[in-house]
Amino acid sequence: MKKGALAILVHGGSENWSPLRWKDRFDEVCPDRRVLLLPDAPHDPAEVQYAAVWKPRPGDLAAFPNLRVIFNLGAGVDALMADNSLPDVPLVRVAVTDLTARMSEYVALHVLMHHRQEPYLRQSQREKHWSPKSQWAANAISVGVMGLGTLGADSADVLKRLGFRVAGWSRSPRTIDGIECFHGNAGLDPFLRRTDILVCLLPLTDETRHILNRALFTKLNRTSPLGAPVLINAGRGGLQNEADILQCLDDGTLGAASLDVYGTEPLPTDSPFWTHPKVVLTPHNAADTDPDEISKYVAAQIARFEAGGALDNVVDRGRGY
Repeated sequence: MKKGALAILVHGGSENWSPLRWKDRFDEVCPDRRVLLLPDAPHDPAEVQYAAVWKPRPGDLAAFPNLRVIFNLGAGVDALMADNSLPDVPLVRVAVTDLTARMSEYVALHVLMHHRQEPYLRQSQREKHWSPKSQWAANAISVGVMGLGTLGADSADVLKRLGFRVAGWSRSPRTIDGIECFHGNAGLDPFLRRTDILVCLLPLTDETRHILNRALFTKLNRTSPLGAPVLINAGRGGLQNEADILQCLDDGTLGAASLDVYGTEPLPTDSPFWTHPKVVLTPHNAADTDPDEISKYVAAQIARFEAGGALDNVVDRGRGY
């Protein structure tokens, strides 16, 4: 019996999102299935039963009348959810150990960077200035992780093992060994009051859009050795009010920020973030997607699904993640 085709629709622009790279990987892990790199590959839309996508154009997926499953190749599904024509089939998000580990690496790196005063030390190096400051221990710093899904829970655990006092906040209740967990509107303010470094890994939904704003920043703890709270956002660009972040950095409401995501990507060259002395920028590579691991993940999901098994990590469209 002929197997349904897998369509690849990838719009990235950077080296790690090369469509041809994804095509090569899927050809290798799906040798008995036609893999179509769209929009260029000749095809009959009716033969497409699966789609592996990253930021497809609105309406692209509605062209396939026999589509059975959509696999999102990155962590965030907000671009897909914004497509009003998205077919009513299961939407599967990525959840592989490689991606989780990479995010935890990023979070640990940036928490440690601010904790160990690296921006000051690198400036001292450029100025050939030997003047070390007193350094506090990790257990003097309280880190708060917003978003306790797979990525947030693992990042919180890594930070705990490094010695930081770690808490987490999520929309619904969560329990994680050794992590103080807060949830819902009632839990947000107590969570913020005890947080010195705020790590945001929330999904982007109508409820979380621009949640990182002045009103939230003013509730963070201001009595830590850092002097002022620090923001680390490796979630989605739409979570942050960028004008508020800049103003809060300038007036001392925030002491520093590490940003991996932005409202407009690539970040425009005229953005003040590029040259702001209190900002560390990365080009949306906190948890760079690995085609090797994710193509295997998708192929295994398809094989299990066709054998009558359940799909893992299906997005709840009502919640948006």
